[in-house]
Amino acid sequence: RRFLLCEPRRAPARPAAAEWGSSGSPRSGRVGFGAEPRLKRRSPSGKAQGGTLRASAPPGRAGATDEATPPGGLLARKPGANIGVMTNPGSPSTAAAVPATFLRGRRVRPDAGPASGKPRWLKVRAPGSEGYRRLKRLMTELSLHTVCEEANCPNIGECWHHGTATFMILGGVCTRACAYCNVEHGQPGPVDETEPTRIANAVRTLDLEYVVITSVDRDDLADGGASAFAQTITATRALSPHCRIEPLIPDFAGRAASLDTVLTAAPDVLNHNIETVARLYRQARPGGKYPRALELLQRAHRARPEAPTKSGLMVGLGETWDELVETLTDLRQVECDILTIGQYLRPSPAHLPVDRYYHPDEFAALKQEALRLGFGHVESGPLVRSSYHAHEQTEAFSAAQALAARLGR
Repeated sequence: RRFLLCEPRRAPARPAAAEWGSSGSPRSGRVGFGAEPRLKRRSPSGKAQGGTLRASAPPGRAGATDEATPPGGLLARKPGANIGVMTNPGSPSTAAAVPATFLRGRRVRPDAGPASGKPRWLKVRAPGSEGYRRLKRLMTELSLHTVCEEANCPNIGECWHHGTATFMILGGVCTRACAYCNVEHGQPGPVDETEPTRIANAVRTLDLEYVVITSVDRDDLADGGASAFAQTITATRALSPHCRIEPLIPDFAGRAASLDTVLTAAPDVLNHNIETVARLYRQARPGGKYPRALELLQRAHRARPEAPTKSGLMVGLGETWDELVETLTDLRQVECDILTIGQYLRPSPAHLPVDRYYHPDEFAALKQEALRLGFGHVESGPLVRSSYHAHEQTEAFSAAQALAARLGR
């Protein structure tokens, strides 16, 4: 038997909203991702046959079930499912295994990371405390997503033990397939209009003083999901008026109106991650643009200078030290206030391999360089993530600003 793996069909490109920038002219680009990859069985004569495809479930998901192929032998793969084992109907023999081709909507890569394995400073204790279990139950009961789980964050045990989490709105499926991110890629479902209220109830139940709200990319929506951010901020503030709110937003495909929608809801901090250096954007973040990320941060600062802007950077993807310093300089030129720097960890064989692991001393050197450039607060370390200790980051920035004001700087 021969198996032919077809590439995903893409929907025709349609004009996107005007992107911010000096020209002000509309741009066109990919908005939807079309149909999912399909697997076709053919006989030696070339005629398509029917059959049964057993798709293995992605990590952390329920076990997969067999599904009969429609006439013609075609089966549309569900978003995030892996290509697993094909069985020959009517044959008593055991099914022949086909190597997994996709993991969480991404094609498996043949390249490997450093042969030495993770260094000791990246090893953390497995989660399981009572505080962790309590928060996990709450997320399940309220049917909420967290980036802590979806992105395989190494700090989930510590953060959930202390009752803090980063809520992820607009579902658990992303329209983009960034090569470093573990969030599932595929075709998202409809927007849940009750989600802002459920998140607001969770924040009140946990009695949080600070909350981070992020989302998947939703290039299928006219505003990129900006209205959902605004509604969630408003609903949360209505039930927990003393809670400070930090949205970690996508780039909204450059839609200036979408950014304005979020800013109108008056977040306390506006976060958008630069992620990596300019040279690696095409490889690591093909759906994003380095200049667009900088432009977003600059517009946010100019629109609401009283609210700090924040960004995060990963290391270990193959960047050079000079490129890192250049990125830090670019962020300061758009008046980014708070910076996080952490080690990239490969989520699966379908993601970019780790080029190398940075030593803690190198993170300390990067922090000193960033502070020299004028960042108000810098969190830099192997396990640092954008929302890790977000409350403490903002508090430290506010204290530094107050001290500078008293000294007349």
